[in-house]
Amino acid sequence: MLALLLALGCSLAYGCADFLGGLGARRAHVLRTVLVAAPASLAVELLLWPLLGARFEAGAVGWGAASGVASAAAFALLYRTLAIGPMNVLSPVTALVSAMLPVLVGLLQGERLGAAGLLGLPLALFAVVLVSAGPGGGRAGVSRHALLLALGAGGAIAVQLVCLHQAPSGSGVAPLIVGRAVTSALTLGAAVLWRRRLGPERPAYALAAAAGVLDSLAGVLFLLAARSGDLAVVAVITALYPAGTVLLARAVLAERIHRGQLAGLGAAALAVGLLALT
Repeated sequence: MLALLLALGCSLAYGCADFLGGLGARRAHVLRTVLVAAPASLAVELLLWPLLGARFEAGAVGWGAASGVASAAAFALLYRTLAIGPMNVLSPVTALVSAMLPVLVGLLQGERLGAAGLLGLPLALFAVVLVSAGPGGGRAGVSRHALLLALGAGGAIAVQLVCLHQAPSGSGVAPLIVGRAVTSALTLGAAVLWRRRLGPERPAYALAAAAGVLDSLAGVLFLLAARSGDLAVVAVITALYPAGTVLLARAVLAERIHRGQLAGLGAAALAVGLLALT
């Protein structure tokens, strides 16, 4: 039950972070947004170091660095995806892809689900698609470029989550700190390399920083959830984050919530209840 609650908190934080990051990326080049978000994330994890501890052993540094590379790709791809296409269509594509790889890894590593879990897991995956689908769940109006970006973002998020899960359980927040440091360095290097393409627009500092803080909190919650529960279950619950994105898009951008999305929220609630019984 603790892992489930932590995963739900992680999902909510990710959903809010993605909305704010995507909104910020509409006002300036995506790299400018990530240049603010990534260091903000690192600052939060450094503040949590005394509370949660950190052991910088080889496994924590190696897996943390790998997660940082994936995180840099996820930041850029996801924020760009949400900036150029309708959030309520592209979010479920990203979320579904981000869930599938960790589920597969967890099952291959010997995780076993009870009868309730075998029902709840596919229902949760179905809810991921429904909860943020556009009218009829279609892809009308979405370019192939945006769809490819969404698939890439989902894959990058999945790799990041798997890498964090593989880090030693006694390493505290060390994998997150190493990962954010790598993400920040890669982002800065990319910004210097492509500085002439960034344009004159200034980033929305408050939006980008808030996105980074929420993304960091989500990472911490995921790490704690994955260490106290099954990766397959935690990853699927985490992948329900489009619910937060969609609800904020409705409140701020006036994007409509359709009946299919409401059905998805109901399916998500049922799936969480079933997974709680495993």
